[in-house]
Amino acid sequence: MKALRNIALAVILLSLVGCGGKSTRGNKEALSLRLGAMSSVDYVPFAIAEHMGINDSLGLDVEMIKFFSANDRDAAFRTGEIDGTVIDFTGAALQHAGGIPLALVMKHDGVFELMAKGFDSLEGLKGKRIAISRNTVIEYATDRILAETGLSENDITKIEINKIPLRMEMLLAGEIDGSVFPDPFALISKSKGATALISTKSMGFSVTGTMFTAEAIETKAEAIRTLLHGYNLAVDYMRTHPRSTWMHVLVEDAGFPQEVAERVVLPEYTHAQLPEPKDMEATIAWLKAKGLVPDSYNGEGLIESSLLP
Repeated sequence: MKALRNIALAVILLSLVGCGGKSTRGNKEALSLRLGAMSSVDYVPFAIAEHMGINDSLGLDVEMIKFFSANDRDAAFRTGEIDGTVIDFTGAALQHAGGIPLALVMKHDGVFELMAKGFDSLEGLKGKRIAISRNTVIEYATDRILAETGLSENDITKIEINKIPLRMEMLLAGEIDGSVFPDPFALISKSKGATALISTKSMGFSVTGTMFTAEAIETKAEAIRTLLHGYNLAVDYMRTHPRSTWMHVLVEDAGFPQEVAERVVLPEYTHAQLPEPKDMEATIAWLKAKGLVPDSYNGEGLIESSLLP
């Protein structure tokens, strides 16, 4: 079955890559990267590129390292165990401001939604118990949503619950009133009676991207460009093929339950592009307001623009 899939993919890649794609199979040294990720919809095109043979066709050896803890992921990045990782902008800026040499090379299309149980409008937020993971993208998105509705953090009770599955269980049990979730947790919450009130997409801002160490950007630039080219080809593949042909990747690699993989509304994936300045400015302003980065920090060097294919 895998052989047949690879044959089919080779035909597809001829049409997608054409004369514009440059294979590196003839290189004496194969291109290689170690990429970290936590299970999310942001990671899906990378997983498709790996498991449908796209990376292999480009001569790129990618070792995907899965993490179930943001702390473990960040530790692996800081110690050089991985070259890059999918991460939220707040986490990237925090590490960059702390002196870790790194840069974001692309943004992602994943959406975060505010899920509620027991009320169904933003007007009902006031006085509610809203779970967050403090100083993370979850709290950042929560604060952006509050500002959108004319509220402040003093108008709600913030409850710190770091683990997403536990937050979801508490929401569904009525132990908290709301929380911000990425998919697949937002979809699971909806299927069990929670209500989606607003999303980062409807508010027009992005919160996640992929970053690499400065060392990787300097020594593995061609491999990173090839990775992003493979990401683009994976997006094209997903657009032109029914989900049934690649749904197994959602289940086996991205960790989606079968029933969720069949129904999850995935983002409208775009080709790799840089984070928008407005999103980075808003992120840094929030970090400054929280006292998490110095007032002098302006994000200079946080985005690397030379690696897009």
